[in-house]
Amino acid sequence: MRLLSMKQTLIFLSFILSSFILNAQEIISPNGKIKVILNLPDKNASHECFFKALYKVENKFVEVLPDSKLGISRTDEQFVNNLHFVSESKPVSIHDKYEMICGKRQLCENFGTEKIFSFQNSSHQPLNIVFRVYNDGIAFRYVFPNHSDVAKNISGEETTFVLPDNTNRWMQPFEKSYENFYPLTTTGAGEQNKQEWGYPALFKVNNQSIWGLISEADISENNCAARLNNLQNKNQYKVIYPSGTVATLPWNSQWHTIILGNLSNIVASTLIADVSKPNTLKETSWIKPGAVSWIYWANNHGSKDYKKVVEYVDFAVEMNWPYVLIDWEWDVMGNGGDINDAVNYAKSKGIKPLMWYNSGTSWMDPTPNDRLQTVEKRAKEFAWLNKIGVYGIKVDFFAGDQQDMMKYYIDILNDAAKYHLMVNFHGATAPRGWSRTYPNLMSTEAVYGAEWYNNGPIMTGKAAAHNTTLPFTRNVIGSMDYTPVTFSNSQHPHITSFGHELALSVVFESGWQHFADEPSAYEALPKEPKEFFKNFPTSWDNTKLIDGYPGEKVIIARKKGNQWYIGGLNGKDESQTLIVKFDFLDKGNCNLEIIKDGKDNKSFSSEIIKVKKGDTLKIECLPRGGFVGLIR
Repeated sequence: MRLLSMKQTLIFLSFILSSFILNAQEIISPNGKIKVILNLPDKNASHECFFKALYKVENKFVEVLPDSKLGISRTDEQFVNNLHFVSESKPVSIHDKYEMICGKRQLCENFGTEKIFSFQNSSHQPLNIVFRVYNDGIAFRYVFPNHSDVAKNISGEETTFVLPDNTNRWMQPFEKSYENFYPLTTTGAGEQNKQEWGYPALFKVNNQSIWGLISEADISENNCAARLNNLQNKNQYKVIYPSGTVATLPWNSQWHTIILGNLSNIVASTLIADVSKPNTLKETSWIKPGAVSWIYWANNHGSKDYKKVVEYVDFAVEMNWPYVLIDWEWDVMGNGGDINDAVNYAKSKGIKPLMWYNSGTSWMDPTPNDRLQTVEKRAKEFAWLNKIGVYGIKVDFFAGDQQDMMKYYIDILNDAAKYHLMVNFHGATAPRGWSRTYPNLMSTEAVYGAEWYNNGPIMTGKAAAHNTTLPFTRNVIGSMDYTPVTFSNSQHPHITSFGHELALSVVFESGWQHFADEPSAYEALPKEPKEFFKNFPTSWDNTKLIDGYPGEKVIIARKKGNQWYIGGLNGKDESQTLIVKFDFLDKGNCNLEIIKDGKDNKSFSSEIIKVKKGDTLKIECLPRGGFVGLIR
């Protein structure tokens, strides 16, 4: 028997391996930092399809996501392990510029590269997978391009994000209200073996300064909202649907998004809005973000008390806040006046009233209920709100992420816009880019916020670490109605410092920022923090992360006009020095007004100092402490 030479052996092995290796295609971001590699099925064979994501560090690409499965199924056809690669498009450059009314940045600009990969399944039915690789992340979606008058049921996806072993991850155990913590884990194990996770999902690549945030965007009436499940393998997060989606073809899924880079890239990214449909409203001057005086936190049933509502209106006047929210039970208001009297009083003082609604779910009774569930009911209610002079609505208690709920959200936003009404969603799904498509959406709850001081004791001990995790998770993907800055105690006490609470106003972004404490608590503040709140902006020209790490600390700077607001939080139960680097400033000396922790957690210390670009400032914070700064 003739033995093969070494060269012949290598050639033979290469031939054998090539029959199993799929066709690999690359897409690279315009700045060269992010690369996607698709392992495509051979044109003459049926295979599964995978992609991997890489990020460049010091001129070397580091694997961020190993081979991650792609695929989607309908009840009539599957597009998973029977895919035949047909063709790919030429790369198309993406450069988009647009403006946001509220959010982390007014002027947004992005650069990306798009390629479309076309497949057929074994029944010769077509599927396209569209990939975009931006300078700050990756987006992809599935498209059924053919036309059909018969509705198809899209039953689910095989999309799976794979993380290496021991990856640090901050993910929220799924709740339909998206009100939960983001605990750190390296194993992916959930409490009581619950392995479903809500968006967004933050992770840190092992031994690297590379971070990723997985979410989704551009949900339409033809989609449900998805979540992640890692029950089969703790490092493999499969996209799952709450129920099937029914639509006629052509059809596309939501965009699956992965923001990549350092933590500053994560916090500054607008990728969720970038891939969402642009606003089509021709006139938006009636849409105005602003601070809100809010009665519910300190007075649960306060909105049925006319005199209590008057108190909050008067305080909004004192603080130069444009809005007051009249919360649940306004339909049974008494003690000297009804809802019409309350609205008229607010308008007489120059304050714009907002009103609460129950979405109509059968499992929650608070009134007013069932006034928005049909187009006819919305038209009647919104016309009445226009007549009495209401500027916006807060809609609460939505019932999940299924397709009919997505349509309900969008119907509310569209119909509200016809009547020039702004909207805030509570008890709701997490943001998925609607603030760009429907700019009258001012904020969404979907956060374990200050309301939870009313509901149980757990917030007391976890608030500081939680507050320093949210800027890297929930608040990245959209405005967050946490209802912050509470100095008094509601049902359960605070142990965060007054400086920490003050800083939440800057650290947390929300188009409507509901300041939740009672007027007497704000009136008791020293002059400096009280003045800081007056005319407080809630929309920003720019946002920058100065420093931070989830659960430990965060310092964020937000620009409005020619002023920078700075907020810093200590998430630890011990003292910590927070370091502010003023690299973000323009040239020239500036006055920095600092309000920080005083001698104890219920006092402040303030000073004014000169700073310039390149300076560094060390600020000592109490355990669970914080500070704010204003640069003029």
